Amino acid sequence: MNASTLAKTAYANPGQPTRTQRGMEYELFARITRRLQMSNTHEKHTFASLAAAIYENRRLWTTLASDVASPENQLPEQLRARIFYLNEFTQAHSRKVLNGDATADALIDINTSIMRGLRTGTVQK
Repeated sequence: MNASTLAKTAYANPGQPTRTQRGMEYELFARITRRLQMSNTHEKHTFASLAAAIYENRRLWTTLASDVASPENQLPEQLRARIFYLNEFTQAHSRKVLNGDATADALIDINTSIMRGLRTGTVQK
């Protein structure tokens, strides 16, 4: 193989479908939600695995909140406000989970609802 062929194959995977932004967001939510579910329901998982899953979920929601707070964001204003509120709830509920005062069920439910919306492509105005 020559350098040109290597360069073409390094960045192109014909077997891999092109991912949309929505698809990538869905996959990110799915991965983090699976980690939350595993840490929330399996006794063999330690507090460290729960804390790591909560940390990832909080980072995701912090990123979403930063994005919707930007004046350049193209989402409808009401949807942006709802996402920002969900971030605030997620941050507060995560503290309760880490303190042992709640389970991650509400966080899982929120993420699952977001995933449903991303999968169906519905955006409420």
